[in-house]
Amino acid sequence: MTDLKKITRALISVSDKQGILELAQVLVRHNIEIISTGGTAKLLRAYGVNVRDVSDFTGFPEMLDGRVKTLHPKIHGGILHIRDNAEHRRHANNHNIAPIDLVIVNLYPFRETIAKPSVTLDDAIENIDIGGPAMLRSAAKNHNDVAVVVEPTDYPRLTKLLNANDGALPQTVRYELAVKAFRHTAAYDRDISRYLGQQLPTDATTNELPDEWTLELNKATGLRYGENPHQKAALYKIAGSNERGVANAEQLQGKELSYNNLLDGDAAWNLALEIYQAQRRDAQASGAIETSGLPHTCAIIKHTNPCGIGIGTTALDAFTKAKATDPVSAFGGIIACTKTIDESAAHAMSELFAEVIIAPDFTAEAKTIFSVKKNLRLLQMGEIATSRDPYFELRRISGGMLVQENDHELLDEESFKIVSERKPTVAELRALRFAWAICKHVKSNAIVYAKEDQLVGVGAGQMSRVDSVKLGATKAQLPLTGSVLASDAFFPFRDGLDEAARHGITAVIQPGGSVRDADAIQAANEHNLAMVFTAMRHFKH
Repeated sequence: MTDLKKITRALISVSDKQGILELAQVLVRHNIEIISTGGTAKLLRAYGVNVRDVSDFTGFPEMLDGRVKTLHPKIHGGILHIRDNAEHRRHANNHNIAPIDLVIVNLYPFRETIAKPSVTLDDAIENIDIGGPAMLRSAAKNHNDVAVVVEPTDYPRLTKLLNANDGALPQTVRYELAVKAFRHTAAYDRDISRYLGQQLPTDATTNELPDEWTLELNKATGLRYGENPHQKAALYKIAGSNERGVANAEQLQGKELSYNNLLDGDAAWNLALEIYQAQRRDAQASGAIETSGLPHTCAIIKHTNPCGIGIGTTALDAFTKAKATDPVSAFGGIIACTKTIDESAAHAMSELFAEVIIAPDFTAEAKTIFSVKKNLRLLQMGEIATSRDPYFELRRISGGMLVQENDHELLDEESFKIVSERKPTVAELRALRFAWAICKHVKSNAIVYAKEDQLVGVGAGQMSRVDSVKLGATKAQLPLTGSVLASDAFFPFRDGLDEAARHGITAVIQPGGSVRDADAIQAANEHNLAMVFTAMRHFKH
């Protein structure tokens, strides 16, 4: 068994015509016969490449609107018969089956089809390839004798190898290409099964999460290291996902993103997006259609927790308020803005050492200002999606995976239950909603002090809620008097409210639901605090 196998005949059937003409011309130069189908054959002939139709090769016409063309013994026999097996050769000779040594196939664009907003089930079904995966699997199975190529990105390498080996390919390459083909068909079938499964009717009384979960991750780039220098890491993208997010952002400048940059960047962008979506919903409720009039929001994140958030009439105004929350912690943080960053905001941001700055867009002047800081990463997100994507959150644990719906719920005033004797003012309600939105993005136990346009203090990740209340007050650089407080879960005792009242807050938002709710309500009334219950918890672990 020799390592190099000469290619005498190739079958080409591709949906993606990129680079196929140039490759076919290489095959011709090496006296390799080409058999092909439909549009591929037509394209190659148009440029003078001699092609034999599959129907001529099999002696059987294409039929059923092209559904049946390569599903034939002469195709699969030509691919699958083992060249060194005498019995296989005898069968091939008796049935006039010629060997096919190279299969170049890419599949109907099912993933691209179902990504179209107007796609119908019939459209999707017609873009399920049958003959293509069958040929890929046959060639991959018999990789000792047959080479299989599924991705146009492999054409240059194939060309180089054919030229270097006088039209032959080494076994190691055939094996590698076979593995790639099997991975490709497996991912293709996952896309189909996932899409068709989503069309099944669901029963609201049962668990709607699927019994089986398939996920294809494609490596986008290697990272210098993980959370720490001794850990290897890489960024993978979810195949077939159109979700807009940090993983798909365009990096305009700066050194490569690190593992921690991506985690913090995602946290910053999600928090800024949370405030934006709340603003957009309010605008729509008031009858506004355009979102260009929405205020600017700026979030600053450090170690996935917010250390500054501001809302302003300009990007500069929003950033100034965000930075004022905790200027010390903001050093080395991640900045995310919901609208274009202009020159004035860029000047102010450039005075603060930041790892990453994220925004839908940057003006030309802002880019020029930031360009001086060579290591600063700028991520351009593009237009913000009008709705939150219904993707699930997956988290690895030893021996398994936890899957849950993303926490996109955010209640408004209509869902609030006022439990205190004093009702919150209109300004307090705005501040409470703002604080409640921020609270979702703070590690539990989470306490947030805020005004209606600015984060004031954060108590994150403490083992007791009263300690989070104390920490948030201790960390606050802005006056606490007149601010409101949000808690991601109920107060198990009244001590947290007593402590918060000591710092001059005026209103509280919390889920409620404790067996000691009456004690918490009594504390609020004693301190003349307005307090609302949401009946919804926002733990973030």
